[in-house]
Amino acid sequence: MSVGWENFLYLLLDYYFSSPLETLFFSPTSRAKPLWRSSPRLKRKPAATFDSSNPLGFLGKVFDFLAQQSDFLNKPSAESEISAAVRAAKEELREAEKKSVEKKPVEKESVSASSSEPMEVEEQKKQGAAPIAPNKGNGYDLENYSWVQTLQEVTVNVPVPSGTKARSVVCEIKKNRLKLGLKGQDPIIDCLYRSVKPDDCYWNIEDQKMISILLTKQDQMEWWKCCVKGEPEIDTQKVEPENSKLADLDPETRSTVEKMMFDQRQKQMGLPTSDELQKQDILKKFMSQHPEMDFSNAKIN
Repeated sequence: MSVGWENFLYLLLDYYFSSPLETLFFSPTSRAKPLWRSSPRLKRKPAATFDSSNPLGFLGKVFDFLAQQSDFLNKPSAESEISAAVRAAKEELREAEKKSVEKKPVEKESVSASSSEPMEVEEQKKQGAAPIAPNKGNGYDLENYSWVQTLQEVTVNVPVPSGTKARSVVCEIKKNRLKLGLKGQDPIIDCLYRSVKPDDCYWNIEDQKMISILLTKQDQMEWWKCCVKGEPEIDTQKVEPENSKLADLDPETRSTVEKMMFDQRQKQMGLPTSDELQKQDILKKFMSQHPEMDFSNAKIN
């Protein structure tokens, strides 16, 4: 019979490199007319299936099919013709991939050109802004409010329209939340960075134009990086407590605070902290007590 086996093989390999091979035999939309319908030698539909994990197994069945239905494999040129069909199919695949790659940069450029700014803003949100220098009160000044702090307390100042009365203010202070705003309006503040002691927190209106809130920290040995979670964070290594306020602390707390301040300054200058200096002193004493030992090649961190 005249089936055109070279064309059949080329079409088969084209499917091998671009789509599931079973469509060659069974798909009603296949580019080829199903051979089991056109061949008088086939009494029934072939039972071939395609296993994507073993494509060579499928090709083996195809060659068995060719051997049963034609003398194609007996031709001296069969191997060269099969190789040529493979090369042609692979070349067609490469051309298709090349066209696909050429189209993608154009699409990406058009998308990035129209949405570059939103993407940059979103990226900044993901990465987070770098710590910033604190204000003179060791806090930060924002558009809607400002805050300052000591180790024990945080003071929040919120400007409001002149003439604002206390009854117009909504202020709820809880352990992990500060809700502040004016009645009938969205809250100005609705969160906290760290826990506070609600019973030791107070608020008042100054000159009917400024709400001042005093928050007593739960942990009085920590500098807050921000007042509200999600707001810009300050660099706590640049915090500078006033010496006059250190005198108000008990001896143990004052010693701890002074140690923290010393360590921060040392780190900024790239020098060893108090703990590292203490370790170095201990090592020096040990070395002086044991002159018989050689420390010249010792690596000391």
